[in-house]
Amino acid sequence: MATILCVDDDRGMRELLEILLTQEGYTVQCAQDGSEAVKLCKKNRFDLLITDLKMPKKNGIDLIKELKEISPETICLIITAFASSETAVNAMQEGVYDYLEKNFDIEDLKNTVKDALEQKGIKSNDALFIKEVKDSYSFGKIIGKSKKMLSVYSMIKKTADTSANVLISGESGTGKELVAKAIHKNSSRKNKPFVVINCGGIPEQLLESELFGYVKGAFTGAYTDKPGLFEVALEGTIFLDEIGELPILLQVKLLRAIQEKTFKRVGGTNDITVDVRIIAATNQDLSQKVKKKSFRADLYYRLNVIPIFVPPLRKRKEDIPVITNHFIQKYSKEFKKQPKNMSAYSMQLLMKYDFPGNIRELENIIEKSVALETSNIVIPDNYKCSDNDIFDWDKIIEIEIPEQGFNLNKEMLKIEENLIKKALEKAKDSKTKAAKLLKVSPDSLRYRLEKIYSA
Repeated sequence: MATILCVDDDRGMRELLEILLTQEGYTVQCAQDGSEAVKLCKKNRFDLLITDLKMPKKNGIDLIKELKEISPETICLIITAFASSETAVNAMQEGVYDYLEKNFDIEDLKNTVKDALEQKGIKSNDALFIKEVKDSYSFGKIIGKSKKMLSVYSMIKKTADTSANVLISGESGTGKELVAKAIHKNSSRKNKPFVVINCGGIPEQLLESELFGYVKGAFTGAYTDKPGLFEVALEGTIFLDEIGELPILLQVKLLRAIQEKTFKRVGGTNDITVDVRIIAATNQDLSQKVKKKSFRADLYYRLNVIPIFVPPLRKRKEDIPVITNHFIQKYSKEFKKQPKNMSAYSMQLLMKYDFPGNIRELENIIEKSVALETSNIVIPDNYKCSDNDIFDWDKIIEIEIPEQGFNLNKEMLKIEENLIKKALEKAKDSKTKAAKLLKVSPDSLRYRLEKIYSA
């Protein structure tokens, strides 16, 4: 029996809703305003909320926002006398199921409530799952609870128990293999093998035999039959990383294996049937490779049944503190050191950085920091982001001016000289490339060099 909470400052409307819905067999409670409704929601779980839009103390939209934190599985309806396209849009943006005017037809109300509760039966498990993940900061070994990552977690859960192929896309270092493992671990195949092959890390002439195996005598050195990874992954999952690097000839053979669920070993004549789920990953835009005819369109569509995009770290910076703490704890334990804290200044620097290497780069930074740190606080001196020192103007501005003062032009010239030297080193003494790194014209760079060396 579904439970419904009706919220309206109009006593007559509350009583009408209670009578109509009780007659339909629902358990109904009522509240006269949003504040009272929140108290009830903290004590009880409701399948459906029906609320007025304009109320004293807390309006309907604010109530729904607060309810989503307390009970994300509850479906919400708004009934109001102040209907407008603007309020309808605002309501839908907050995840409201439907929006009715107060001069509603009784049968329309009953049907809307029925449809909403049927929808709730589908969505409630996902909503509870998201709340659980959000509270725990992680899903499997994937860390983060930003909105973008919660969306990834939801896709993992929805995808896991299907047999559909999955294509995971995202930049290098974002954790695509962790997503693939999470899909496998949450599927009915979790007790079967999870086999990984890097399509870009194996020479083309060896890749086919790695995937499909070979028979004795197929080539020099093939002294016995050897099963390929498709056979090793029987009834489990095969993860094809860097699928965009797969040579065209092997793309044809992979397509056949996916379509027919059969393949031949290298040098073999017998068809081998295998039940394997395929998850592929790429850091390239495969749709562009299809347009350039360097990746087969038919294979792309076979692999891209369910697409999952893993966002780069710079697009979810709110996850940096919790990921950083995870790695600090991990490497403190690994290096047998007392757990450390990240200094506030260090965290500020991390939050300003774009992490082109994504989580992999952040992990390397923290590993080095923990390994070198002798105190219980991680400070900036023990790490740098990428190959370039972090150039922090705030730190320069904090320099104390001595009582006797100093020559500003001379000191600024030193700073300029230092930066130009670093740019030239990185550009291997090419003044044109160094100018590009410093975002100045070659003529400007030559002028600055002349000024430095004539000083």
